[in-house]
This record gives sequence, C-alpha cells and structure tokens, in this order.
Amino acid sequence: MKIAVIGTGYVGLVSGACFAEFGHEVTCIDTDESKVARLKEGFIPIYEPGLDTVVKKNMLAGRLIFSTDYSPAIPQAEVIFISVGTPASRRGDGYADLTYVYEAARQLAPYLNDYTVVVNKSTVPVGTAAQVRRIIRETNPQASFDVASNPEFLREGAAINDFMRPDRVVLGVDSKRAEETLQGVYRPLYLIETPIVVTTIETAELIKYAANAFLATKISFINEIANLCEEIGGNVQDVARGIGLDGRIGKKFLHAGPGYGGSCFPKDTQALLRIAQENGVAFRIIEAVIEVNSAQKARMTRKIKQALGGNAGGKTVAVLGLSFKPETDDVRDAPAMTIISKLVEQGAHVRTHDPQAMDEAAKLLAGVTFCANPYEACEGADAVVLMTEWNEYRALDLLRIKSALKTPVFVDLRNVYRPAAMRQLGFSYFSVGRVPVESA
Repeated sequence: MKIAVIGTGYVGLVSGACFAEFGHEVTCIDTDESKVARLKEGFIPIYEPGLDTVVKKNMLAGRLIFSTDYSPAIPQAEVIFISVGTPASRRGDGYADLTYVYEAARQLAPYLNDYTVVVNKSTVPVGTAAQVRRIIRETNPQASFDVASNPEFLREGAAINDFMRPDRVVLGVDSKRAEETLQGVYRPLYLIETPIVVTTIETAELIKYAANAFLATKISFINEIANLCEEIGGNVQDVARGIGLDGRIGKKFLHAGPGYGGSCFPKDTQALLRIAQENGVAFRIIEAVIEVNSAQKARMTRKIKQALGGNAGGKTVAVLGLSFKPETDDVRDAPAMTIISKLVEQGAHVRTHDPQAMDEAAKLLAGVTFCANPYEACEGADAVVLMTEWNEYRALDLLRIKSALKTPVFVDLRNVYRPAAMRQLGFSYFSVGRVPVESA
C-alpha cells in the first residue's frame, strides 16, 4: 500500500520506517527542511536502538522516502498518518497542544484525491478526530475520506520491537471501508496473531490515555510503598516481588525510583485529568498520581541532601544518568532535570554523565559540568547519585568510583546495587525504599 506519514519526530519516524519494513511504500513528510535533508543523508535525529538500521535498509530498497512536499505523496496515498507532536500546552492547564495536528490536516486537505483514510497516530484528546474531519471537509468539500484513530504504544528504547511485535493494535473507525483499509496496513501482523482491537474513534482516543495513566499509577503506587518501607524498615523490592507475582497485578512498572518522566506519562496524565474535568468526572486517582510523582522528585532531592550531611551548598555531586529511562536520549520531564536544577539552586556543583542524553540535557541545564565517563564525573565529588539505570552503570568498577570520590557516599535512586555489598566496600549507601547503610 502507499502510505504517507506527516511528521518525522519519534512516532512518525519509527512508524514510517516500520511500515516500510512491512513492505509498504512510505513517504515521510516534514516541514523542517534541514531535518529532511539530514534524514536523506542517513542521519537519525533521535537515539532509538535499531532505528538507523531499519531506516537505511528501507531507503536503499526504495520503500522509504523523506520529503518536505505534500505532492505527489498525499494524492497517491491510500492512508495518511498524522504523527506530529502534541506537547503539553504552554498554558500549563493540562490541555494537549493540537496546533500541529490541525495544521497538518489543513495542509493535506487540498491534496486529497481518491478515497483516503486520514489517521491520527499522535496522542490526542477525545474529539480530535471530529475536528480533523471538520477541518478537511471545510478545506476540501469534494474530498472522499474517512478519519480514524490508531494510537501508538511505543516504549522509548524498545520502539522497533513494539511496532513489529505489538501487544495489540487499536483501530478507531466509524466506517467499514476505513476498517478494511487499516486492516490491510497491518496485515503482516496476522502471521504472529497480533490482537486487533476495533472500536469507535472516541474509544480509541481514550485507550492511549487510559493505558499510560494506569502505568503511571503503578509507578506512583510503588513509590509511596517505598516511602512507607523507609519508615518501617521494610524492603520495597521484596514488596514489589511479593505483589508482582500475582497475575492480577503483574511485576512490570513496580520499580521504586525518583518518579516517572518522558514525553508521555506526565503529559498524558495531565491531559486525561483535563478530559475528565471537562466532562464533569472526578478523577481523584489520577490527581493523586500526579501529586505523588511531583512529591517524589522533591523527596529524592531531600534524600541527596541528607546523604550530604543535610546541606548541598558548596558540595560537589556526581550524577550518573540524565534521560528519564535507559536506551533513550529523551530528557523531557526526566527526574534528573528537576533534581539537578534544585541541587544547583541550593548551591551544589553538579558533575554529570549520560551515555546518550548529554547534548539534549545541555540545552536545559546551566552551571553543570558534563563529563566523558562516570569515573570522571565522580572525581573529587562529595557523593555520587545513580539517577538512570543504564546497563553500563549496573556494573561499575565500584572501587574506582570510591577512589575518585572525596567521600564514599553513594545515592542509588534506582536500587541497582545491594546494600550489604556496598557497606562491605566502605560506602555510605542510600537507596529508595530500603534502609540506608553506613560505611563499615
């Protein structure tokens, strides 16, 4: 099938590359001329494991094209995916900013030729498809088209596998023709018996928000359990294992830490809360999830100050990890960004390292020293904070870390290491939801 994808951000680029991998002819369209030029040269603007290989393979095969022009791709397309950004509104009121979605609809409308399915792939509030339909109809009254919703469920760091072997595909449609067309797009997944969930458009729009809000709820829940464990002398990892083995609960997203971040959970929980409020529904659980996540970041800042003797002023802190999770360079709403900013504000000097995210973090952080490796970051520091559980931080040369530090203080906000082992190595060790241990 001939497919057009509007937007070459995270969702658009991954989706376009993977649709081409399915065997479809895909044109990815973006108004950013410099980005498109770099993509044509094989430069991938985001870090996502395996994406560069899939993009280059399908470009060479002629199935994946990048362009700034809506013609001829839009007139020839059987399906058009709108995959532009939907950032949180600058007003800070929880609304998703749909400016780019609506502009994409206006831009594509004049080029519609034969029957086309226009699909919202971006995460958008309930009712967005109806607005996209209205915009296209007003711009091109003669167009033959349907609008549909096909939310993405891509985990940063595992997006290629998530697209090629998804847990499910959700299709929100209001016509049989649109359903059959989208079933054709995803036909390659029939071989692995991927569940296809066909719903109304409004239901599909809500599913994405509901899924992310539920996962965010699990994170905030286990973080509150971790806080309780610290007060009563419990071990949150044992609690998580004890409840996670219950098939009704599941073990995923029960890892205590500094709170959730990234491009989805913060924005989507706020947007879902706003949708509920606009429809007169009290969503107290999600209100609490958002409050707990914000409080958790503040609690982690206090934990670091405690490890430093109660005052961060004049101290040097090594921070390992800046991205909100491993295997991505995404620092949007990452706990590290909030915590580092607070430490700097309180007079600390921060030396930091991240395998992929330092360039992005440098755009947001001032007064921070970026280091070539974790050991350089620890040189002369009063404490080291493990913020993101990258694989290379899971097997650090701890004696080398200890030797580099001014004082052997290790704050592990991801519970990577074992308290007893850290004590034997002579560290004062602080973690999340486990009793702190002083050096031997």
